[in-house]
Amino acid sequence: MGDEAGSLGPWQPWSPQDVARFFAPLTVPWWIAGGWAIDLFLGRQTREHEDIDVQILRCDQRVVRALFGGWDMQAALPPPRDEAWPFRTWRLDEALDADIHDVWCRTTPTQPWALQLMLDDTRDDAWLFRRMPAIRRSVDAIGCVTDDGIPYLAPEIQVLYKAKGLRPKDEADFLEVLPALDQERRQWLSNAIAVAHPSHPWLECLTGGSGV
Repeated sequence: MGDEAGSLGPWQPWSPQDVARFFAPLTVPWWIAGGWAIDLFLGRQTREHEDIDVQILRCDQRVVRALFGGWDMQAALPPPRDEAWPFRTWRLDEALDADIHDVWCRTTPTQPWALQLMLDDTRDDAWLFRRMPAIRRSVDAIGCVTDDGIPYLAPEIQVLYKAKGLRPKDEADFLEVLPALDQERRQWLSNAIAVAHPSHPWLECLTGGSGV
């Protein structure tokens, strides 16, 4: 939703360390997502980040919403065709509908946006890929943790999300992380992209062809 950022007010994104301190009281899982997830996996910052994403499970949304208390929480509704994303306030004690996946968060309506929540669905103990729920993985296997205790989305999961857009930053993130993926992560990602995007240009890179 980067195109809407200017009209919805400025961003002053928290660092992963800021997020970890804020989310520390939670007993439910959460993970740094987006480009920061790639950088946390690599152990270095590879580019500037305009925002910071935090993934949670939809089943835990009420617990997470309570943590934010009186913050300004704006849920992104599915946009009408060829129009900007509409937003509405996420109230305390409200369960968001299944078609809402993104929430922008700031302490008050006059402050910059601090972070974006991403809600993902589960079935039993499995995480479901939003765009193709047949792609799934154990919730216990979708994240990693840095040496200083910051949870982040596993790189193969994050790259799968990035495969849809092929924005320059997504291409850059893929090329940065690809050499660091072990065979298991690479194989899972290759299989998932082959199902979700059968003619995707990244498949040749993942299976050992040219292009890296």
